Order: sequence, then structure tokens, then C-alpha cells
Amino acid sequence: MQLKILADSIPVQEVLGPLDREVDGIFYDSRRVQKNGLYVAVRGANVDGHKFTEQAIERGASAIVVERPESHSHATSIVVENSRVALADLAFTFFKKPALRLKMAGVTGTNGKTTTTFLLKHICENAGLRSGLIGTVRYEIGERVLPATRTTPESLDLQELLAQMAGAGCKAAVMEVSSHALAQERTRGLEWDVAVFTNLTQDHLDFHQTMENYFEAKARLFTGLKDQPNKKEARAVINLDDRYGEQLVKRLGDETPVVTYGMSARADFRASNYRAEFSGTSFQLDARGKIYLVRVPLIGRFNVMNAMAALAAANSLGVSLREAVLSLAKSPQVPGRLEIVPAKRQFQIFVDYAHTPDALLNVLKTLRELSPRRLVVVFGAGGDRDKQKRPLMGRVADQNADYSIITSDNPRKEDPFAIIAEITKGFRSENFETVPDRAEAIARAIALAQPRDIILIAGKGHETYQEFADHTIPFDDRQTALRALENRPLEF
Repeated sequence: MQLKILADSIPVQEVLGPLDREVDGIFYDSRRVQKNGLYVAVRGANVDGHKFTEQAIERGASAIVVERPESHSHATSIVVENSRVALADLAFTFFKKPALRLKMAGVTGTNGKTTTTFLLKHICENAGLRSGLIGTVRYEIGERVLPATRTTPESLDLQELLAQMAGAGCKAAVMEVSSHALAQERTRGLEWDVAVFTNLTQDHLDFHQTMENYFEAKARLFTGLKDQPNKKEARAVINLDDRYGEQLVKRLGDETPVVTYGMSARADFRASNYRAEFSGTSFQLDARGKIYLVRVPLIGRFNVMNAMAALAAANSLGVSLREAVLSLAKSPQVPGRLEIVPAKRQFQIFVDYAHTPDALLNVLKTLRELSPRRLVVVFGAGGDRDKQKRPLMGRVADQNADYSIITSDNPRKEDPFAIIAEITKGFRSENFETVPDRAEAIARAIALAQPRDIILIAGKGHETYQEFADHTIPFDDRQTALRALENRPLEF
């Protein structure tokens, strides 16, 4: 693509050098730049891409996008006010605006994004609407499954994924939209057919600082729906039971079509007569003037909310509600979301991604409804992340589990013992112990298990690694639990 075409797609302050150059690729990592590449110098939280413009040019960049003038004999410099915004706009143009060729569904919120997107994709596929998936667990492009590097990729990678979906015959894209992505303009240029708000509870305050900032980042997905340049008829699907969801409904007013869901009698999609069992959950759905009996093979009240969000979103995309309800009964297990470990014992083991106070509370309450003799939880908290939530998670475990084993999550650059000490501040009882080694903690819980107990291993869910200060190791809670079970005799 001609550099001039790309330059015309962004607000340029100054150009130093010719624009009659061919661009074969766009890059924001100088180590990956190839011949005839366009390098965009992005300022990150820890690294400023402007430090690597010379390296990018040495590797073959014929043009660079920067926030301050730089003169180079072998490359054209394009000066912009915000290179992150420019990266999103350039990617949108370079990959030929793929979001306009797809029905776009975005799901945001603190908890429930992954499950809601999995359910929504399943419903759409069953209705003949072939869909790609982008989220925390993995990316799916047609038949291809790729490991996820982050919940919502950088704008350049996101546009490439969407272009690949369109090229693979997908008619829709279902994706999780993180608050970081919204704040950092990663989704800039995308136009939505439906946007879903699941809930908002404390998380990511290391990045957003306050809950108000966190909410405002999430709200950006919805407040822009009315101003989409290509006039997609977007709908907002919002959890009316959540206080931030209520705020969002009021803010959108009559300017954006809104579909609400929840247990509230005021919700457009309303659930009642909820019943949970080991095999799944059933509930009555009142929507569009009709009553449906819904069954989903996932456990818990919060999965009733996720199921309603998926049903409302699918219906907004044009899928018959009756057809959506029927297909939901055959939805797959979501990796690491109340995923049962096949223990073949008289006790049960579940693995869940719950890593916030609210998520941990929801999962523990759900498992309590299954009437265990004892509910034992193994959990920790991630290093280099929101420290304020650690004692809150301790308090949730203290009040809702019978016994807790506090361990490491992904300590990253923090001292695991210091993280554990902050979690223990939330306990008022002595019904806990600390086992910093996560594998040993899981083995300890299984060694303590008695008939009719339920063990919850929380925090990492689908993850297959554990991050330390200077290295990352393979680690899967599910596989670790299975290995620990091998060392425990079968009951007869």
C-alpha cells in the first residue's frame, strides 16, 4: 500500500521526506520490522518506542510515525500528536476496514466476559452465523485456534485478526473488550452491532486508580455507539442489576437502543425460578412478551446472567430467541470457568479464574448452593496488580469458605510471602493456612478432602503458566490437581 494513502488516513502534523513509498507492513515493535515497513513509535507504560526508531530503520523501515520531528536520510518521518491513535487508524486502513465486513459483538465488564463470549459464539454458530472469537482464553479464526496474548490485542494485531476472520469466511466477530484496550485506543475504528456490559466491581485500580476512571473507560464502548460513521444500527445490552449498569442506561438515554437484562422486574430479559445442580443450571426467561425455559450446562447464578447477556446479544444480531435458547442447552464447557476436574472421588474439585473479590464471592456462593459438607478454597493474588483487593479477597474467603489455603498466583516481581501476608489481613478467623508453593497448596487441599467436600482452586483458571520475577514456568491448575489425585488412594 502507498505511504501517501496511509498518511491521508491520519491527522498529520508534519512530514519529513517523500510519501511516494510502498509499505508492505506496519510494526510497533522495532525488533519485528521488515523491509519497506512502517514503524509506529508508541509510548508504553514502561518503554517508549521512540528510543528504537534508528533500530527500526536499520531493519528496513522506510517510514516512521513519531510524536516529535526526526530527520532520517533513509526513511520518511510522519509526525502526529498521538502515535497510539495513529497506529489504530493506520491498521484500520492497511487491513481494509475488516470490521465493516463483519457483524461485531463486543463484551466488556469486570466478570463474565469470557463465558458470555463463548456462549454468544456458540449460539451464533448454531444459527449459521460463522463467528470468530477474541478473548482471554484464546483466539479463534475459522477452524484455527490461536493462544491469546492478551484479552484485547493491540490495535494492529486486532485489525489483522479481524481481516483474517473475514478472509476465512466468518460473518461475525465476538470479542472481549478490556478497559485497558478502551483506554489505550486499541479498539479505535471498530464499529459495533452490539455491545454488552456485564458488571463492574473492583479490579485494575493499579492502572485506572479509581473506580470512576475504571467505569469511564468501560463506558467508552457504549457512548460512541450513536456516532459510528458508517451508521451501523448498534444496540447496547446492559446488566440492569449492576449499579454501574443502571448508570450506563441512564447516560445513554434515548440516543442508543438499549436492551436490559437481570433478575429485576424492569429488565427486558428477566430470569426467575433459577435452579443449580452439578450438571448445570435452569431458569425461566421472560423476554419479548414470551416465556422460555432455559437450560445451560454451566453452574451458578452468575451464569444465569451470562446466559441472558448472550441470548440478548444474539437476538440483537438477528438470531431467533427460540433458536438461541435451544442451542444454549448444548453449549460447551468454558475453559477454567467453574471447570470440574474429573476426580473420580467422593469429593469434587473445581478450577475457576476468579481473581477479584466479587468473582470469588460469586463462585463460592454458587458452590455453597450444591450443599457440600465442607467448602475448601485454594487461592492467591497476582503480583504487580491492584493491591487493594487482596485483603478483600481474604475477607470473602473467610466469610464464605469453611477452610482456605492461601498460596501464590502469578507473583511476578513481588515477594510471594508479602502478597500472602496482605491477603491474610482480611481474615478474622483462623480457618486458613498459608502454603506459598501453589502445587503444594493444591496437593494439601486434596489430601485434606473428605467425602462430599468441594475444593475450589481459584485465580488462574485456564492459564497454563505461572509468572515469577525472572522466569515463567508451565503450570496448569487442572493438571496439577490430577497429579495430586494420583498420590491419593481411591475410596471404596
